[in-house]
Amino acid sequence: MKKLKNEKELVKKAIAEGVKYGEARGVVEFEPTDSATEKIEYIYRLLVHDKVIQPIPPDQLSQGEMRHRLAIWASKLK
Repeated sequence: MKKLKNEKELVKKAIAEGVKYGEARGVVEFEPTDSATEKIEYIYRLLVHDKVIQPIPPDQLSQGEMRHRLAIWASKLK
């Protein structure tokens, strides 16, 4: 996994866009007390379920990999 130049900012953008995406679909309502880790995992699983992003192989699945995959997704958004 090669780190992106501005991965932290992209992860923040991915969380914001993922929250909008999930709430627009009506499948989730995030609470202010939800941690970033929980949001990342839920957004990742939702995007994989909707076939927006490719799933990570189960033996490589980790929080860091999910963050990286969401950062790549956010970098492709307008």
